[in-house]
Amino acid sequence: MKGCEKSRQSLLDEDMAEVKILPGIPDDANREYLPEKLKHTDIVVNENGNNSLVYPKRLQEYREIVIDGVEDTWYEYVPSTYDPSKETALVIGLHGGLMTGWGHAVYTSWTLVAEREGFICLFPDAHEKRMWANYGVFDNFDPAAAPDLPIIQPPDKIEENHDMNMILALIEKMQKKYHIDPGRIFMQGMSMGNIMTGQFARQYGHILAGAAGSGGPCELRMLFDEEGNLINKAGHLAIWQSRPEKNGLPPGKEYDEFEINKKNRIYWMKINECEEIPQIRIIGEDNFAFYKGRKADLVYLDIKNRDHGQTLDEAFLYWDYLFSGTRRNADGTITHEKSKLERIGDAFAIAVAEGYAKAWYKNKVVPLHAKVVKWDKLKYHGLQGAELVRGSYLCVPLSFLAEVFHASYEEKENGTVVNMRLEDERRLQFARGSIGCVIDDTLRSMYCEAIQREGELLVSIEWFVKYFYGLHVSFCNGVMYITDHFVDLSTFMADLIKGLFEEEK
Repeated sequence: MKGCEKSRQSLLDEDMAEVKILPGIPDDANREYLPEKLKHTDIVVNENGNNSLVYPKRLQEYREIVIDGVEDTWYEYVPSTYDPSKETALVIGLHGGLMTGWGHAVYTSWTLVAEREGFICLFPDAHEKRMWANYGVFDNFDPAAAPDLPIIQPPDKIEENHDMNMILALIEKMQKKYHIDPGRIFMQGMSMGNIMTGQFARQYGHILAGAAGSGGPCELRMLFDEEGNLINKAGHLAIWQSRPEKNGLPPGKEYDEFEINKKNRIYWMKINECEEIPQIRIIGEDNFAFYKGRKADLVYLDIKNRDHGQTLDEAFLYWDYLFSGTRRNADGTITHEKSKLERIGDAFAIAVAEGYAKAWYKNKVVPLHAKVVKWDKLKYHGLQGAELVRGSYLCVPLSFLAEVFHASYEEKENGTVVNMRLEDERRLQFARGSIGCVIDDTLRSMYCEAIQREGELLVSIEWFVKYFYGLHVSFCNGVMYITDHFVDLSTFMADLIKGLFEEEK
C-alpha cells in the first residue's frame, strides 16, 4: 500500500504546474525589515504582512560601472525556461525605500512568474542609501518625523538623475545580453519604487509597454502644474495602480488619501484616454476596477485589510490580468491582446450606497425610484424610553429588487403593500411598518421592518439577497456590494463606487 501511495504522489508531482513554492525556515522571532541572512539561505520572514520567498538560487548579483563612472549593483533572474532563440519580455522590479534589488525579488513573486512564462527579471539597487532619487518625496519634509530615514535630494535636472540614467543603461545592457522583445518591457515598483516607476513612466515611458506600482500614491504636484495641466513627457502606456487599504501616510506627510488616490487614477485615465466607467470585479480581498483606454488600459486595485507594501501574489495579478497581453508596437501604439485573465467585471453584482438614488448593476450605474436608506432596528428598553440599536441595514426599493431578480411586481393600497412573484414561483407580500414577509402561505421575519419613502416600499437588501438567493454580501464605508462569490469590499473601492454615483447625478 505504501508503494502505491508513493506512486500516486509521484504522479501528482509530475502533474503539478510550473509554479512551485519552496518550503522555507520561518524566522518568526526576527521581524527585521530586510535581514541580510535571507541571502542564499532557506530562511523566510513575515514582516508587517509581507511574506518573503526562499532566496532564488538562480538570482545573480552584479556590481559594475554602467553610467557616470560609479559602480552600481543589480540582480538578474534568468529562468530555467528561458529560450534564447525567442524574443522574451523583460520585467524591471524597483524595491521600496531602505530595501534592495534582491529584497524586491524575495518579497514579490516575480521569479515564480518568470519560471512559468520564461521572461527575464532585472532588480536594480538604488544608487545611494537604498533610497531612490525621487522628486517631491522630501519637499517640505520634517526630518524630526523620521530621524533615521535617509534623505535623498535629486538633481535639479531630471536628465542628470543617476538612478534614472542607470535604469536606462541597464535596460540597454539587458537588450544586448539577452534576446529581449523591445515591445514587451515592463516596470513595477513598491513604495519608493512605485514612485520611481511613475517618475520613469512620465519621463521615459515610451520605451515601456506597461508600468505597475503598489503602495503610496505620487504627490499631486508632480502630476499637475498650478493650472491643473498634466505634467508628462512620455505619453501613454498600460498602467496598474495597487493601493493597500491600510496603506497609511509616510512619516512627515499629510494628505487626503481618498483625494490623492483618485487624482493619481484620473491622471493616467486622462493620459490613456480612458472611459470613465470601469468594469468592477471583486474577488475576496482583491477589489479591481478595469478601465478601457483609447490609447492604453488602466487597472486599479484596492486590497482589503492590507498594510503598506505589496502582497505576495501581486506579480501574478500584474502579469495575468495586464502585462501578459500588452505590447508596445514599433509606431508607439499600445495594443492589448487577450491576457491570461480577462479584465471584465463581475458577471453578477449589485452595489448600493446610503443616500443615493443610484445602484451599480450590470457594470453600469442605474437609477432607483427612491434613495437608499440606512435604517436602524431598535430595541426599546426600560420605562424611560431608552433604546438600543440591534442592527443597521441598507433598505432599497422593492421595485429595484424585482427588476434585478426578474420577479413580477404589484403595488397596492397606495404603495404600502407590495406583492411579488419570484421566478421559482414563490409568492411574497410586504407591508409598510411590518417586519414580516409572507412567503406563499407562511410568515418569516426580516432583519427590519419595511419602510416607505418617496412612494416606494423599501426593505433590507441584505436580508432579501441572502434569504432568497444565498448571495455574498460585503459592507464598507457606506457601500454594500453583493455578488455570487466570496467578496470583501475595501474602503477605496467603496469610495470609487460612490464617486460613480456622484458623477451620474
